[in-house]
Amino acid sequence: MLSTELLAYYRQASQQVLTVVDVETTGRFAWSDRVMEISVLQATLANGIQHQQTSLINPQTAIPAKIAQFTGISQAMVTTAAVAADVLPEYLPLLNQGILTAHNLEFDYPFLQAEYRRLGTDFSRTPQDQLCTVRLSRLMLPDLPSRSLPNLVRHFQFPVDCSHRAEADTLACWLLAERLLQQILDETDEVLLARFAQQWLPLKEAAKLLNCPTRQGRVILEAAGIPHRLVGRGQSSTWMYRRGDVERVRLEQASSS
Repeated sequence: MLSTELLAYYRQASQQVLTVVDVETTGRFAWSDRVMEISVLQATLANGIQHQQTSLINPQTAIPAKIAQFTGISQAMVTTAAVAADVLPEYLPLLNQGILTAHNLEFDYPFLQAEYRRLGTDFSRTPQDQLCTVRLSRLMLPDLPSRSLPNLVRHFQFPVDCSHRAEADTLACWLLAERLLQQILDETDEVLLARFAQQWLPLKEAAKLLNCPTRQGRVILEAAGIPHRLVGRGQSSTWMYRRGDVERVRLEQASSS
């Protein structure tokens, strides 16, 4: 989406209930790993937190040692917990309300879909009903060195003690969304669009804005003399461009066609 479209979307989302979710899992892959903890928090900018509930889930599989160390969730903690079939149906009505929100929603959402699919239930939300606070923080805080949730908690000094547990992470995500969405409501279009223009976009996203394949996008941006920076090393490095530069090239293309 263009900056003006993003601004309209976030201002509209800020008026609605945010359903903030976080899942802790036995690994990275939704198709094979399992959810072992879920927390859902519902809140609005007008009234604050209205509801939160959290459950451990027996994943019916072994928790890898590195995951147990990372999250603090041990095998013993989930052995006596209810299984997903007994826990997740209770959460479905909550998850179908408001704007589904998470810090890195691209991780949590597929896990939720996979777990509900195993139960024979379809869980899907439209893109308009989804909000990722990683994406929002990249837009609103373009020059921070890290947008990891623990680092953002430290940056804003949010009163959240523990990371990598679902209850604490949903609270941190809500506090972040509240802070940034309130800024979007309070600041002028001019100020916000100037800030959005500073966001660094990976080449893949820049090409999407230009409505062309990734390789062609790089050629177009190089021909226009748009500066870039490289993030990462070797084959994993990514070309990054400022959003404002990419949108300017898109407008120039449109006016010349």
